[in-house]
Amino acid sequence: MTSRLLDVLADRVLIWDGAMGTQLQAANLAPEDFILKDDPSLPDKVREVAQRLGDKPLDGCNELLVFTRPDVVEAIHTRYYEAGSDLVETNMFGCTSIVLAEYGIEDLDYEIGKRAGEIAVRAARMIGTTAKPKFVVGAIGPGTKLASLGQCTFDELERTYGDSFRGALESGVDALLLETLQDLLMVKATVIGAQRAMAETGRQVPLFVQVTIEQTGTMLLGSDIGAALNMLEAFPAVQAIGINCATGPVEMAPHIRYLGQHSTRPLSVQPNAGLPTMEAGQAVYKLSPEELAHHHERFVRDHGVAMVGGCCGTTPGHIKAVAEAVGGKGHSGSAHWRQVRSLYPGFDFHMASDEKAAGLSLVGCSSLSQFQPYVQDSSYLIVGEKTNANGSKAFREMLAAENWEGLTELARELEAEGSHVLDVCTAYVGRDESRDMSILLSYYNRHIQVPIMIDSTEVPVVETSLKCLAGKPIVNSINFEDGEARTDKVLDLCVKYGAAVVALTIDEDGMAKTVDKKVEIAERLLDRTRAKGMPDHDVFLDCLTFTLGSGDEEFRKSGFATIDAIAEVRRRHPRVNTILGVSNVSFGLKPAARQILNSAFLHYCREAGLTSAIVHFSKILPDNRIDPEIWKIASDLVYDRREFATA
Repeated sequence: MTSRLLDVLADRVLIWDGAMGTQLQAANLAPEDFILKDDPSLPDKVREVAQRLGDKPLDGCNELLVFTRPDVVEAIHTRYYEAGSDLVETNMFGCTSIVLAEYGIEDLDYEIGKRAGEIAVRAARMIGTTAKPKFVVGAIGPGTKLASLGQCTFDELERTYGDSFRGALESGVDALLLETLQDLLMVKATVIGAQRAMAETGRQVPLFVQVTIEQTGTMLLGSDIGAALNMLEAFPAVQAIGINCATGPVEMAPHIRYLGQHSTRPLSVQPNAGLPTMEAGQAVYKLSPEELAHHHERFVRDHGVAMVGGCCGTTPGHIKAVAEAVGGKGHSGSAHWRQVRSLYPGFDFHMASDEKAAGLSLVGCSSLSQFQPYVQDSSYLIVGEKTNANGSKAFREMLAAENWEGLTELARELEAEGSHVLDVCTAYVGRDESRDMSILLSYYNRHIQVPIMIDSTEVPVVETSLKCLAGKPIVNSINFEDGEARTDKVLDLCVKYGAAVVALTIDEDGMAKTVDKKVEIAERLLDRTRAKGMPDHDVFLDCLTFTLGSGDEEFRKSGFATIDAIAEVRRRHPRVNTILGVSNVSFGLKPAARQILNSAFLHYCREAGLTSAIVHFSKILPDNRIDPEIWKIASDLVYDRREFATA
């Protein structure tokens, strides 16, 4: 991406503007300022809406002012530029069909986006110079409905944010901003909407994302900052990550520290002017310009924050003080950004999705609530297997009865047992898998704390599922059984929606049986994931195994073939994860024997380098809890030792 804004950002701290709403309130606008007139200079669609509304004032619809009082909006942008802002946000905070529908103008999202951009661009061109350019950022807020609570759909959000941003891009804005975001599922939809707008207009510009952390220490729906960062770093298009609104700089400080320690992207911070107090029925913000500037100096110095400004309650006076304190200064970037640059001197942060940077980011998956690292301190990544119609009778029965609460409770039980991720599959003969996944995952998104592994062979089901889950899920799985077409489709979805992937060692000839064949297919799978831009740490290679319970001579060596393949894959590709459906090794045996064999097999796979396993965790026993003689029998079976065999 070629971007003057990013070039300047690489050299010095950039200054945002302050609050638009505060300035509009100070303008003492009257109800008639919110009446959309049938003006011949307006676009036809806007005139049609004006005729429909008549002289009805839309009090409180600040976005409408780009048509009714563009002079007021432009004057505010100009004051912020003159105060020292390098970046101003367009007056389109609520520019989505969802918000505009409250005023009966839901069909004007594109038109408002375009006009808001034109006004800000005009102000920027009047004030900016070649030596000190001024930039315009098309900025949209969270709206009034939350996707994770089912108040709006993923597709609605993706469409309207895409349309609004398309208008802004056509006006000539220099970047896009998603701000004050409160729901990670909404964040995902809006990021994809922004990417669609860039594709449709043929304009690739920087995309910035700022979430809002409440006084509770999480986002509105309970997401911690780690979950937000992990999800956002799965999208290469996101060029900067940050926090704005809800609190002042004091309350933001620990979250900014976390971002500084873990983000590979430049950081952006826009606090309120402190926490508000109510005086005469009005919210009053009392943090002074000098105090805000002092906090930003610390954020830049200690945490490498690269873009600073203000949110609610901040004024041109606040921005002037901030610009005088840190404007034009160099910055070191976040701790991870510094580490990337020290390890790789030629690294360009424009390419923050580069493999080098990816290796230093927050490595793991996430749910709506929390980040889950792939590497566990004293265990392996435990993937619960009972939320799967193919492996759990209880799950199948509740699915058939559409007992969604019971299925949610089953998932909670797996959480309580210690599962770090849940493998979820609703493929069941005679049922609509896509519908079932959509309903069930919407429950799990809201009520289950751990991330989800989407388990389906159907590409449309995978996409439907990805639209239901906040955070960064894992998709299970890809293989080459039907060639590379389906694999490419699934990988494209993983890249689009920000997901990791499980890759099975299966090709056009079936499941690999020998070590050499397993490794050969693993290499081929990695060629595809890398070609799609997926980092190795988001790939889980499954070397597969066959049951040792059949007694079939052909499969007697399959257990240790899997173990040896895991070891070789890990030797060649230490950053790639390995995973295994452990219970497949004991299929056909009685429950007691299955527990022993599964436990022994998992033990040896872990010794070989297995990093994660799909298991019923409570049924796995450590070797010191199994009688040594029984353990030896299981080990002999795994390694095909025939101590008492006769010719």
